[in-house]
Amino acid sequence: MTVLDTRALNRAALARQLLLDRADTPVLDAVAHLCGLQAQEPQEPFTGLWSRLRAFDPAALDDLLTGRSVVRTHLMRRTVHLLTAEDALAWRARHETMLRQRVLGVYRRELDGVDLDELAVAARAVLADGEPRSMTEVARMLADRWPAPGPRALGEMVITALVPNVQLPPRGLWRVKSGVRNTPLSHWLGREIDPPAPQRTDPVGAALVRRYLAAFGPAASADLRAWCGLAGLPAAVAAVRAELVTFHDERGRELLDLPDAPRPDPGTPAPVRFLPAFDNAILGYHDRSRIIEDAHRGLSVTGARVVLVDGRVAATWTVDAGTVVVTPLRGFTRAEHTAVIEEGQSLASFLSDDDSDRAQIATSSG
Repeated sequence: MTVLDTRALNRAALARQLLLDRADTPVLDAVAHLCGLQAQEPQEPFTGLWSRLRAFDPAALDDLLTGRSVVRTHLMRRTVHLLTAEDALAWRARHETMLRQRVLGVYRRELDGVDLDELAVAARAVLADGEPRSMTEVARMLADRWPAPGPRALGEMVITALVPNVQLPPRGLWRVKSGVRNTPLSHWLGREIDPPAPQRTDPVGAALVRRYLAAFGPAASADLRAWCGLAGLPAAVAAVRAELVTFHDERGRELLDLPDAPRPDPGTPAPVRFLPAFDNAILGYHDRSRIIEDAHRGLSVTGARVVLVDGRVAATWTVDAGTVVVTPLRGFTRAEHTAVIEEGQSLASFLSDDDSDRAQIATSSG
């Protein structure tokens, strides 16, 4: 059994995530390949795509959102993701149970005694007119019948779990600040979500295994589960196992992969890349050691924006008055310092629509 060391896994992950070489892929195809981008911070996907695509134009993503080819919706891990409309429709039913369970994990006491199926029927009736509404507005419309849970628990359960919804533009458009307004996914796209598969079959689970490995592999089953939050995936893995190749990591974990997916030479140079908050290149794994040191793992869940140097998280970054400010987590060589500044200047130009190309490193480095 071939053993893949951390550097080999790193280069494979970078290649799959379009972070080893910027791709010429159209934005819609990139969003599909990446299985969506985490997007609860509405502006972050723009940086994620800029770091992955050559000559990325934010207007292209805006057009996909307003043109209803890409949507913002709660899905993997019950977090807001930017997904293609096709994937949102195809994958939503498979995530329904997980979404309910995750809301109950937070609001079990408040929702005790509430018949969720009954609540779902009432919520669909309220939302059937397609009017954009905030979560609080939806909860208030249901509060007479269900006063006990309170608006937060009721709204979270309805909007993020019971009724497939999208967050409407202008939220999520380039350099636009806008509150969340929700409408049913089926109303926005003019099509119902794909129905659940017959019992004892899981075609969506099998598709998710293949799609995940294409964008994140080689990876363990635990990584797949950490990415999507779904239960019942071992059967889906078993269903496609004959299509896959297997490796081990240095700890002996079995890693699954698609046979023809790229696994670059571990010595392949990795350019500096700036990642947005909550990027799935980090969050898409249970074992994140291929890209971030365990000592810094907390950065990936607190919303820190990070810089990859030689393929690994080596700094955080922020923007201050148009200047990209980099705070190293380790010393930089002179060549790394230069590369970080150059990429930071390019990012500053992108974020400011060419008003600024200022970048600085906040502390001295080696």
